[in-house]
Amino acid sequence: MDTKERCTIVVPGDEPKQIQGSPHLERLQPYGEVIVYTDLPTDQQKLERCEAADVILNSRGAVTWPAEALGSLPKLRHISVCAIGTDNIDLQAASEMGVVVSNQAGRTASVVAEHLFGLMFAVAKRAASQTIELKSGRWTRWNNVYLQGKTLGVIGTGNIGSEMARLANALGMEVVAWTFRPSDKRAQQLGVRYIELDDLLATADVVSLHVALSEETRGMLGERELGLMKPGALLVNGGRGALVEKNALVRTLNAGHLGGAALDVYDIEPLPANDPILSCEQVVLTPHVADQTPEGIDRLNKGAVDSVIAFLRGHPQNVVNPEALRLG
Repeated sequence: MDTKERCTIVVPGDEPKQIQGSPHLERLQPYGEVIVYTDLPTDQQKLERCEAADVILNSRGAVTWPAEALGSLPKLRHISVCAIGTDNIDLQAASEMGVVVSNQAGRTASVVAEHLFGLMFAVAKRAASQTIELKSGRWTRWNNVYLQGKTLGVIGTGNIGSEMARLANALGMEVVAWTFRPSDKRAQQLGVRYIELDDLLATADVVSLHVALSEETRGMLGERELGLMKPGALLVNGGRGALVEKNALVRTLNAGHLGGAALDVYDIEPLPANDPILSCEQVVLTPHVADQTPEGIDRLNKGAVDSVIAFLRGHPQNVVNPEALRLG
């Protein structure tokens, strides 16, 4: 865009609070009007709020942008998200319309991996279940899982998966991994051994998911794959809930085949009060908050604003749909 032209930058729904009040928003003032809405909009409201937007700063994944919504915003040229995932945006439609989408891959990898590593410890040490027992007045003692010397299977070795591998190596775990594009060089860098997915599932004592959600990965762990996991193995999911077939996971947990699951993501968010995963024993659950520390929030806000400024200056960065650049 021509930086001499002032534009309209809209945050369509910042609830829960992410970027409202952030000092990084002040850096956008020289470029145009910045409008921040602090509640989640309905589908109609988000269109009304963004009708004049040249740029959308999407702070919450609950604000989705399917093709029909994007098509009703003829002025829109850029969406910058305060997140890694962009599965709430129809990237093909955005590309066809010349709308450039930027994400924040890697900015909070250490923050997210620390949270997921903590969840792995929590489920291995039966922290949630034994806390519930004690609060109920029962002195119930289960065997914990000793993690040193065990095998961690990392599915997806991007920024977060790589950090999980580093932490696991430091703990003294053996790390095996799977990715769409394995290489000997990458394996050496990360201190992992790449193997086939079925072999990873059958080998690992803990399986940790870190791939992006796509048509290729949706439901990648179903009844068959969960059945391949070692009896008593643990599952950690910090990618997306839909990577795992929920009903299959519930059945596998209730049958006692898995030793537990630690989840920060779900196929439906917020998690419904009657979701069957809530009735499972030996699960540790957090509400999609792996990067929700003051440090993580600030890194995401800074990155999202950096991406907007880079786009407005004519040098888009962190672009997830480079096809759009040809039409921009």
